[in-house]
Amino acid sequence: MAGPIFAAGATPDRVPPGLSGADEARLRRLLFEIGRGEAAALAELYDLTSPKLFGVILRIQRDRSLAEDILQDAYLRIWQAAGSYDPEAGRPLAWLCTIARNRAIDGLRRKGSVEVQGPVRDDGEDWVARLMDPHDDAAAFLDRDALAACLGRLEPAHRDCVMLAYCEGHSREELAQRYERPVNTIKTWLHRALASLKTCLEAVS
Repeated sequence: MAGPIFAAGATPDRVPPGLSGADEARLRRLLFEIGRGEAAALAELYDLTSPKLFGVILRIQRDRSLAEDILQDAYLRIWQAAGSYDPEAGRPLAWLCTIARNRAIDGLRRKGSVEVQGPVRDDGEDWVARLMDPHDDAAAFLDRDALAACLGRLEPAHRDCVMLAYCEGHSREELAQRYERPVNTIKTWLHRALASLKTCLEAVS
C-alpha cells in the first residue's frame, strides 16, 4: 500500500485514544467511507486503530519489520473489503482485528514458518479466527450460523473470552486482569471453550 494513503506521522507505536461507544460509531462511519473509496477515511482509520492492530500482529509475528509489512497488508485488505462490512455482523474493531490476525497467520504460512508465536499456538485459534472472518475465502465453506449457535451454548464468561481473544486480539494477561482470574484459568477457559465449539460444530455439520 502506498505510504501517502496514510496521514503524515501516523505510526503503529502511537497510542490512540480509548475506544468509546462514540468511537464505535466513528469506526463504522469510516468503514462506510472507505467502502466508497475515500482515502482520507483510511488514513483516519489507520491513525485510530493501527496501534491495536499492530499489537495483534506482533503477538503472532514477533519480527517487528515483518509485522510492519503485515500491518500495511492488513490495511490494504481493509481498503478492499470495507464496502462489504456489515455492522449487524459484529463490532468494527473485532472485524478489523480479525483481518489483521488472519494476515499475520497467512504471512507465517507463506514463509513456511513452523514456529507460530503467541496465542496462535492455542489449539483452534487459526480455525476460529478464520471462521469469524466473513471475508476469508478459505473459510467460505464453514457455517457461521452454526458457529453462532454453538457460541450461544458456552458459559457466558467463556464465550466472551473467546470473542475477546480471537476477534479483538486480547492477550491472556489482559483477560486475566479483566476477569480477575489467574492466567492459567483463562487458558483453561479458552481450551475448554474451543473443545466445546469443535464438538458442537461436528455434531451439527
